[in-house]
Amino acid sequence: MKAARFYDRGDIRIEEIPEPAVAPGEVGIKVAWCGICGTDLHEYKDGPVFCPTHDTPHPISGETAPVTLGHEFSGVIDELGEGVEDLEIGQHVVVEPYIIGDDVDTGPDSKDYHLSPNMNFIGLAGRGGGLGERIAVKRRWVHPISDSVSLDEAALIEPLSVGYHAVERSGAKAGDVAVVGGAGPIGLLTAAVLKALNITVVVSELSPLRREKALETGVADYALDPREVDVAAEVQEITDGKGADIAFECTSVQVVLDTLMDALRPTGVLVVVSIWAERSNFDIHKLVMKEIDLRGTIAYVNSHPATIELVESGKIDLKPFITGKIGLEGLVDEGFDTLIHRNETAVKILVSPSGEGL
Repeated sequence: MKAARFYDRGDIRIEEIPEPAVAPGEVGIKVAWCGICGTDLHEYKDGPVFCPTHDTPHPISGETAPVTLGHEFSGVIDELGEGVEDLEIGQHVVVEPYIIGDDVDTGPDSKDYHLSPNMNFIGLAGRGGGLGERIAVKRRWVHPISDSVSLDEAALIEPLSVGYHAVERSGAKAGDVAVVGGAGPIGLLTAAVLKALNITVVVSELSPLRREKALETGVADYALDPREVDVAAEVQEITDGKGADIAFECTSVQVVLDTLMDALRPTGVLVVVSIWAERSNFDIHKLVMKEIDLRGTIAYVNSHPATIELVESGKIDLKPFITGKIGLEGLVDEGFDTLIHRNETAVKILVSPSGEGL
């Protein structure tokens, strides 16, 4: 089968590799669509970060480079391993793409398996990936979805789950006012979750195309250009001088973090969603004087079922966020190049490993 393989920084190759065997307790999936994530771009530009090197295997998967990429994907079950009796051939599914130690409690009541030692992701640290035509995944990480949700939209459930977990971490409730710093894919999808919960959303974003996307999809009530207006002052006006209840930092840019701190009301909650490659020059004094609650968030934990329900119920429409579809051969030249050099023109680019659906 064809797969996109990460060898090293700047070295991704489309290769023919053997199809995976489906072991007991696993589910064989024919991949339909796989989204290109910002993490994939970081591996290509600056990696290996999550990906293993040629010399150092990942502690849990045991794999070294090259590894198959892709962790935002949907597909159709085409094989069931021994012992898997609650799923069916032909069923549509998405994957919660974790690589987690077998000694970790990943049950329905766990709130911290995503923080366990050496946690990593399918499609980054081994065990196949969504940028291959087929994959075998442990039953625990396979989530069925309704046939009413198209498979291309279903590929966005993984990043939507990131937004869901971030909103859950914030303690947001209906009637709140939220500011989202950055309208990239995660910012927009976090806003989508907020709107589904009847929260007023203010987006701060430099790109006019992304501001337009935030408004036309209905995930933002206001989309502000921080070069043109004082975002914190605008939020004060929107909230009758109160300030925002919650804010989400989705850029890893210092000035955005500072703006969100100013936009929050005293005792507000600031959630850092983005991955920061460098230390922040954070104004701790301002945090103290406003009694701001600063919270980090990473990925998701038992978030997929509720996220899927938001999509299946129609409360979130994912189709408008799909801005491109390509084949595997165009991954670097069409996909990565667009997202690295013209990222304001795209939200989510999907890849069809088999070429079907293009």
